[in-house]
Amino acid sequence: MTAIDDEARFTTLPDEQTLTATVAALQEHGFGVEVVDDFESARLSVLNRIPQGAQVMTNTSATLQESGIEAVINDPDGPYVSARNKMMTLDFQTQQQEMKAIAGQADYALGSVHAITADGTLVIASATGSQLAAYVWDAPNVILVAGTQKLAPTLQAAHERVVEHSLKLEDVRAQAAYGQRSYIGKLLDIRQEQPGRIHVVLIRQNVGF
Repeated sequence: MTAIDDEARFTTLPDEQTLTATVAALQEHGFGVEVVDDFESARLSVLNRIPQGAQVMTNTSATLQESGIEAVINDPDGPYVSARNKMMTLDFQTQQQEMKAIAGQADYALGSVHAITADGTLVIASATGSQLAAYVWDAPNVILVAGTQKLAPTLQAAHERVVEHSLKLEDVRAQAAYGQRSYIGKLLDIRQEQPGRIHVVLIRQNVGF
């Protein structure tokens, strides 16, 4: 397999049969799912699920940035209370626990995933794990937005995507944003959820890592 072929398996959009089967598997595991065609539809899908005045945490995500969702949520003059904006007023070195409390107490946690398996498992990697507690337990409502190129046939293939594709792109982003390399400190597989808590918005586009 050439390098181009290897990269293509991480970036190629699935056919409709694969997408439909994956959506059904996610729903069987308790996840709400919506499939949309473009960024505007994704924004509307997410924003229509969040009542005005709700406190919302946008976890670091190229998908949230590219789709414009992050900008809407964190607009100081917008209709939402941005947990991230509150966090950014604090000092990371001396107020880290307060920052964790703000992120964990948000009404809605927004983010993305790095892979989704054909049998309906969400796979999320993180260096520090800062967003994982909200996805696992803390947040009463979680909305995850992802391009459909992240669908993977097996859990092994999903983990390969994280290491061989997502990490490389995140490493470049982290060096530009923070001046430091990225790494996989924690790897979360969400296999099952109580219906109504986690909603997945899938975009029929190659977006995010």
